[in-house]
Order: sequence, then structure tokens, then C-alpha cells
Amino acid sequence: MAQPMIATKLYVPKLRPGLVARPRLRELLARGAESRLLLVSAPAGFGKTTLLAEWLAEPDVQVAWLSLGPEDSEPSAFWTGVVAALHTAVPGIDESALDLLPTDQLLTTLLNELAATPGEVWLVLDDYHLVDGRELGAAVAFFLERLPPHVHVVLSTRADPDLPLPRWRVRGELVEVRAADLRFTPDEAAAYLAGLDLAATDVAALAERTEGWIAALQLAALSLRGRDDVSGFIARFTGNDRYIVDYLVEEVLAHQPESVRDFLSRSAVLDRLTGPLCDAVTGRDDGADMLVALERANLFVLPLDDRREWYRYHHLFADVLRARLLAEQQDLVPLLHQRASQWYERHDLTEEAIKHALAAHDVDRATYLVELTLPAIRRGRREATLHGWLRALPDHAVRQSPVLSVFYGHMLMVAGDIDAAESRLDDADHALAAAPDTPRWAETEELRTVPATIAIYRASIAQARGDMPGTTEHARRALALAGPADHFARAGAAGFLGLAAWARGDVTSALDTFAQAVASMHAAGAIVDELGSTVSLGDMWLAAGRPGEARRGYERALRTARAHGDVVAGTAADVHVGISELDRETGDLDNARRRLETAASIRERAPETERHYRWSVASGLLADAAGDPRQAIAFLDEAERLYKPGFVPEVRPIPAIRARIWIGLGELSRAAGWARERGVSTMDEAGYLSEFDHLTLVRLRLAQYRAAADTVVLDQATDLLDRLHDAAETSGRAGSLLEIRMLRALAQDAAGQRQRALETLARAWAQAPEPDGYVLLFLDEGGPMRELLRAATRHEVAGDHARRLLGLDARPEASSNETESLSDRELQVLRLLDSELSGPQIARELFVSHNTLRTHTKHIFTKLGVTSRRAAVHRARERGLM
Repeated sequence: MAQPMIATKLYVPKLRPGLVARPRLRELLARGAESRLLLVSAPAGFGKTTLLAEWLAEPDVQVAWLSLGPEDSEPSAFWTGVVAALHTAVPGIDESALDLLPTDQLLTTLLNELAATPGEVWLVLDDYHLVDGRELGAAVAFFLERLPPHVHVVLSTRADPDLPLPRWRVRGELVEVRAADLRFTPDEAAAYLAGLDLAATDVAALAERTEGWIAALQLAALSLRGRDDVSGFIARFTGNDRYIVDYLVEEVLAHQPESVRDFLSRSAVLDRLTGPLCDAVTGRDDGADMLVALERANLFVLPLDDRREWYRYHHLFADVLRARLLAEQQDLVPLLHQRASQWYERHDLTEEAIKHALAAHDVDRATYLVELTLPAIRRGRREATLHGWLRALPDHAVRQSPVLSVFYGHMLMVAGDIDAAESRLDDADHALAAAPDTPRWAETEELRTVPATIAIYRASIAQARGDMPGTTEHARRALALAGPADHFARAGAAGFLGLAAWARGDVTSALDTFAQAVASMHAAGAIVDELGSTVSLGDMWLAAGRPGEARRGYERALRTARAHGDVVAGTAADVHVGISELDRETGDLDNARRRLETAASIRERAPETERHYRWSVASGLLADAAGDPRQAIAFLDEAERLYKPGFVPEVRPIPAIRARIWIGLGELSRAAGWARERGVSTMDEAGYLSEFDHLTLVRLRLAQYRAAADTVVLDQATDLLDRLHDAAETSGRAGSLLEIRMLRALAQDAAGQRQRALETLARAWAQAPEPDGYVLLFLDEGGPMRELLRAATRHEVAGDHARRLLGLDARPEASSNETESLSDRELQVLRLLDSELSGPQIARELFVSHNTLRTHTKHIFTKLGVTSRRAAVHRARERGLM
């Protein structure tokens, strides 16, 4: 259930009497009717809110006003407020129905309903700087881009928001009001100060000293009342904004009765003020009357509704009041915050209650409240809020709470700090073991199931460390601790049993067990986890040689993701990356690229997931397939920086992917360096977690054999392939078997056993469940594989499949005649192209003109069938020209 909203956030602030007419600003604001966004951006104290409230106070204007606070920075809270505000202006908008929708569906429905509304609608988002951020910005931009022409949004903010302002500015879709516009002109300052009967020179001096800053001018006017030495006061009036405010507030407060100063001081701990809340905090019974009196006295109290029930202090005024309270009555501050926390809890405003409990340093109360609201926070996927609370609580308080220790551990696991996460799980176990007879923990579902949750997270840590027996042991313990209806716990336990089976290479058991986990996730309503498991399932299906099954799972996941919107955006991006890799493997590079672009656009508005790094891996593989191996390595370097050990086995290590590209480039010494650093040997025992490394090493040995004809190297590769084949065959890994048999065929062909190689290749395709799903697996092997495929077509050994692969090879290859036709000079140029020298530098090295070099380069590109310098070097290495 959504947190109750303070209704006064939806009221347009009431106008004060005696406002200065500012027609120049009204003309500027009127241009907002021609744009999608009116941005009012200036520091505090420049009258942004007052200006907008005055301008929109027209009887026939539909105004939806939302006063924002830090509590609205979560997308769910923000859009709930927007819908509620629009409902006040356009009653036809059904806020109760929209509240149930995920963000993307909510925005689509809301835009459709706004399009059907008659008349102009203005949505004002006041104090937008308090919620601005990357997570919210993408959705706000989406909303603004698609506004109907008769609906306008006004952002009042102290800092420019994280929105595509330059694009809208160029399009003429943005009207801006800045601090320079809002400053009082000398004439406006004179009009504001007219009631003080000041000399023209004093008015001019004060306007100059305040530089048109309205708040300072207002404070100065209050301080001038009843003074005899007006000119002397104005002459001494100087300093920066904050010092001016401090000085003038002192002057204002000094002239107030003690009862007023006491009320101001005690109530300053509150962000919003209402009579009963002020009474609870101050210990008085005159809160409502005092707020009305303060407003009438112009003591920086702003009404938030038209019933005179809710108010707030001017922000700068509140800052100074709080500073005075800390300086003069520091011991009183915790008590005031405790009283506010208790009042908010009684009114079911738990997040505000936590905020004040933390400010009061009431650790026990804050811990209890966080535990109490944890289920709602988790259901709303508001991890950022929870993490902020956990960091704000003293460490000992978190360690003494089993529930908070567990979820702090989960936060550390996501960040990749496995050792620290394990320490937090130890804390949770110790807290449970040392529980007093009447523990102060909140009685929640999370507390009841925490022993099973601890076991699940321990299984996760074991998985990240490659400890398969430990993963299995902890997962089975979690299953034993979970009740029949504890779907979340059962899902986690079954999931890690499946991951452990996958890490062992037992793909058949892994798929069966993981499917049970997904069913439990669905029953638990854990949609994010359910969809996230799709990527792991996809990887398992690839190991089983069934890319078509992986694709079908991905497509189902995307259909589900579309129904849940931004809640699952991060997972949806991961799914698009998975489909991109399938498309790349089939040779459909255009679709693969489009999928990655889609994933990138989704990631902009989604929190990072454990698989965030895989976008960079997929981009690197795509760049390599497109003939740009250097760019591919740059992407892989980025992926390595992003990678953190996590919940899933590392079955495709990034360094090994990079080594394969080096092998393709002919940089065998660098690839050999990888093998030494990784400690990979042809004498290793065959295992699934090391299989990708071992198959990379086989490719290195084959390349070394082709370069030096060392039969020992070839024998080592063949022996390793035999062991890998036996291990994969007994575990049902058809995907692994296809790759192993392909490499075995290349090894046999390199040894001069062409017929045997063709038979091995034919058997590989015949025994693969879905051989058509693998294209680049073969074509990435370059010239030796193409020669073998051509031989297969000539000898009609699986010739149809060989012809299909050759027909899908989009990368042109120079014929032997073209290779021979490269002149000595062109070969010189080619070698220099594989250097850091620029074109002019190469020309100077060869003692030729730049135009002559261009001619040579053009001939090289034509003969090699490429269009870029990098691709030419790559193709030359494939053909042995380097």
C-alpha cells in the first residue's frame, strides 16, 4: 500500500498582499503556453514560487500544483504525487486506478487521459531540485516529450534538472526564467520598499547592495522598521547571501516576544508545519493560532493550503532557526525530533517517522521502524531508500538486528564485496543466537524467514567463490528451513541448487532445478527475480546447444517486462543483450546492434544489475564480428572494469574472450601471456568452469602450430580436446560438444587429415540439436575454417550446411590471386598501417606524398575487400601477409 500523501503538497500557495507588479515577467511566462516546458531556475530566495502562484491565479486556468520534497525522489512516490496533483485540476483522471500501474503503463495511460482533457492544463512541479536524479530524469523526459500541446509543465528549481534541455532549447520547446530575470529591478525594489518612506538614495543603495535578491530585500525591510538611523544601517549592509540572511534574521528575531522566539526555535526541526504537529513537538497548545499569527506578521511562514492548516518556513529562515537552536539549546534537539517521530508514526507516515528518529539519534526506535517498513520498501523496489537508512544507522544497531544485517549483507554482495557480506551474515547468526527473551525486533515476515534467507545468501557467496559443494550445502539447508508457502526462500534455494549443477556442467539437472526456482519466484510475486533468471536460463540453454529455446525464453520475458514497466527495466535491458548475442551468432549484425541500442536506452533509466557488464561484452563481440577488433578489446576492457563476482558462475571469463581476439589478430605472444597469467595448461583436468579457458588455449595451440609446425603443440591441443569431449558428452552439454568437435576437425585438418576432419565436422552438425543457430562459431575461425568448408562442399560431406555457412559469411576475403597481386610497396604500406603512425607520418617514412600514400591504401583496401585501416590489418593477419 502506498504511503499516505500530505494533501497540502497539492495546494497552490496563497498570495500575499502588496505584491509588486512585474509585467515584464508575466510576458515572459506567457510564452510558456507555446512550449512543452517552462523552467524557472534560480537560487533560493528569488521568489520563484510566489511568481508562479501569482501568474497562475487566473479563474479559468486548470493548475495542478505539486510541492516536492526529498521523500518524492523515488519514482513511485513522485508519479503518485503527479497523478494526485493532476486529479485536483482534471477530476476525470482516476488516480486510484493509475496508482496500481507500473511506471511506463502509468505514463502512457496518463498521457492518453491528458490528451482527452479540454482546455489548457498547467502542471507545476515546485522545488524539483529536491528529487532530480538519473533514475527519475529518464521517465520525466519521456513524459515531457509526449505531452499533448494543450498541457504544459512548469519546473521550479534551484539547479538545472538532468533533462535534455539543449535539445528542447534548439527546437524552441523550452521557455526559461533565470535568476537574472527574477532579480528586482531598481524600480521594482522601489515599489516594494514604498511603504517604508525611505529617501530615494537609500532605496537605490539598498537595491544595489541586495543586487535584486528578493529574500534579502524582504529581510532588510523588516529590519528597517522602527529604526532611526536608516541611512547608517543601509551603509553597513554588506556581505554574501548567507551572511546577510544570518545578520538580518538576528535583527528580526531580536524584536519578537519570547513566546514567539521559543515557538520558532522548537518548530524549526519540522519541514512542514501544522497545529497538532507543532503542539506535539513544542509541548504547547497554541500551534494553529501561532502559525496564523506568524503568517500575518510576515515572519517567513508560507501557507500551503487555503484552510490555514499547513505551512512551511522559508528555507533560508528555517536554516538559520535550526542553527540557533543547535547553538543555544543543543540538548533539546533530540527530544523535539523524538516527538515529531512519534506523531508521524501515529499518523502512518513511517518514512517521516524514521527521518526524525535518526535525527534524534534514537537508535532503537529508528531500527525498529526500518524493520517495520522493510517489506513495503522491498515490494516497491526502493533499495536506495533502504540503503540510505542502513548507512545512517550506527553500525552496532545494524549488527544487532538479524534482518538489517542480512539486507546490509545483500547490499554488499551486489557491490561485489563478498568478504564484507559474509561478515554481515555472521552478525545475523550471532544476533539470532543471542536473542533476549523479549527481543525488540519488529515482528515481520522477513524476521520469520531470516534463517532461510541467511542460508540462501551463504549459498550465493559460495557460488561467487566457485565453491560448488558449499553452494549445494547452503541451498539444501535453506530448503529445509523454508516452509511450504515460503516461496521466496524456496525459489532462492532451488535457484542456487540449479546454479551449482550448472557450475558442475550438469546442464540437464541445472535446467530442471532452475525451472522449479522460477516457478517459486512467480508464486512469490518476485517478478524482477523471475525475469532476471531468464538470462541464466538462456546461458544454460546455450550450453545445452539450444539457442532457439533461449530465444523463446527471452521473448517471453520481454512480453512480461512490457507489462511491468520500469520496475523491471534493468532486467529487460539484460534480456535485450542476450538476444543481441544470439543475433550476432547467427550473423545478423544489424539486429544485434539494434538490440544493444535498445538495451542502452533502457539502462539510462534503470538501476544497475549484476549483469551490467555484459552489455560491454556483447558490444565487444559485435565490434569484432564487424571487423574492428581494436574497438572490441576496448569494450572488453570496460567490461572487465564493470565486472563483479556475483550470483552466477563465470562460465565465459572476459580475459579469455580478449585472448581469442588476440589470436585472431595473430598476436600470439599476448595470448600466450594470458595463458601464463591465468595458469591455464593443456595438462589441466577438464571441468566446465574452466572449459572456456581451455577451448581458448586450444585455439592458441592451433595458431602456434600453424606458425611453427611444432607437432608437440598440436598433440597437446588434441589430447586436451579429447578430455574436454569426454567431460561434455557425459554431462549433456551439446553446445560445448559442437565447439569441441569443430576445433577437433580443425586440429585434424592442420595435421593433414582432411578426410577425417570433414567426417568430424559432419558428425558435429548431425549430432547438434540446433546446428543452424551457430554461424560465427565457425566463421570466426577465419581462413582455415573457410578452407575446410569449401572442401566439405567439394566432397559433399555435409555440403549443404557448409554452403549455407559460406553464403552467410558477410566479411569479404581476398582471393589468392588478389593476395599475390599486392606489390612490395603495398606490403610496406600495409605493415606501416599496423602501427601508431598517422597517414602523413607514414608518407614521410616512405618518402612519398600523402596523395601517393592514399592511392596505395585504396589499392590495398580494394584487394583485401575492406574499407578501413583496422580491417585491412585484421584481414592481412588472417591471410598471413604480416
